[in-house]
Amino acid sequence: MKRGITVLACVSALAVAGYVAMSKWGIEHDSLDLYDAARQRPVTVDVAVRKDYEMKAEAGIRPLPVAVISNGNTVRNTEYSFLANVFAARGYLVASIQQDLPTDPPLVTKIGMPYVGRLPVYEKGEANILFVLSELKKRRPNADYTHLTLVGHSNGGDTAMYFAKEHPDLVSQVVTLDNLRVPFVIRDKLKILSFRSDDPVFKTDPGVLPAPQVAKKDGIDIVKTHFQHTWMSDRGPDSVKERIQATLDSFLGGDSSSDLAPAPTDPNSLLVNNGAAALP
Repeated sequence: MKRGITVLACVSALAVAGYVAMSKWGIEHDSLDLYDAARQRPVTVDVAVRKDYEMKAEAGIRPLPVAVISNGNTVRNTEYSFLANVFAARGYLVASIQQDLPTDPPLVTKIGMPYVGRLPVYEKGEANILFVLSELKKRRPNADYTHLTLVGHSNGGDTAMYFAKEHPDLVSQVVTLDNLRVPFVIRDKLKILSFRSDDPVFKTDPGVLPAPQVAKKDGIDIVKTHFQHTWMSDRGPDSVKERIQATLDSFLGGDSSSDLAPAPTDPNSLLVNNGAAALP
């Protein structure tokens, strides 16, 4: 176990150093202030892309895969750069959407209603994502908008899972950081990675997480941590962000021959058997 922790710590340090360097020299961020006239709603998006892979896409070599990040309630869309940089470094076009506005009504909890009364919030997030995708297609047509990776923290994770349920033809991967309300989508060919907190204040609703045997059978990686719920953004400790980055990097590894694949690591230190794993 100590060896696994040591390996993870080393991988984390290398990963975060790489992403810091890449974010400074290779990843371009662009803020878009969009307006959805149909809903009379402003939608702000931070777009991150690695310049060399964008040039390859423009040359017709390979379209950019697309990752959409949804923020947790009261957290800014720009406060997930530690996640955006992982995806952008791997060649993704990353859209971090500001899902909530100061003028939105506060979140409520209504026991007995769908998603404890938060269905309208997830429907709003779904509409935001669809609108942003339609706008990005105009601006960056050399991307793959039919095999999305959806990412979200807390309420944003629930939005990501809800969108995956409603649009199975568009979503290939979902990464959540402690979503609490919307049950995991169980279907073939959908990859899911979920980080779970150990936080006495933020508790996952019954029925959200799949049973361990279902998770293992369907390739769902559930990573149990000792992190607090609110640490899973740029506001969290560097050690937490580094561990999340390293695990996410492993999850996205795919084909080891790919030029976007990470350096080989001890598999037992990251994801384990498509089921429940743990981070120290």
